[in-house]
Amino acid sequence: MQNNTLLAILTIILGLLVITFPLFSIFTVSVLAGLGVIFIGIWLISLSFGSWALNKTVSLLYLLFGIMALILGLGLFGSIIAISVLASLWFYIGGFFLIIAGIMGLFAREGTINKGSNVVIILLGIIYVLLGSWAWDPYFLALIIGLSLIIDGISLFFANPSEKMESEA
Repeated sequence: MQNNTLLAILTIILGLLVITFPLFSIFTVSVLAGLGVIFIGIWLISLSFGSWALNKTVSLLYLLFGIMALILGLGLFGSIIAISVLASLWFYIGGFFLIIAGIMGLFAREGTINKGSNVVIILLGIIYVLLGSWAWDPYFLALIIGLSLIIDGISLFFANPSEKMESEA
């Protein structure tokens, strides 16, 4: 029970933070996305140097993709505008993952409250996909992610872990 309570509290707090500070949340996403792509670019460039003796064509492709990844990563790093441009695609992908996570939760979690929260997450995923046309505004992205976290945190807080143990016995 204590693990569920701690996880529930952390999930609710994270959801509230995302809703309270949407631009900071989106800025953080842009920094993390940019850093991730920069690290991939560095990795590809290092592969380029390591493969030069074996295959020059592959080495040049690694170098080319590494440079492109560095440029893209630097463009994404801390840029709310760049993230907003990509957000419409992210809405569709994010909505898809929310829908899949909700469906998986319907089968994986025990208890009525968890089933109900997963139905809400599926509905939020559908809304997420429908809001793809308004993705230029990063507030929508932060609001729906925050609401999903809060709803799941509430369901974790009220979930009865003994239901799972009874079903396994």
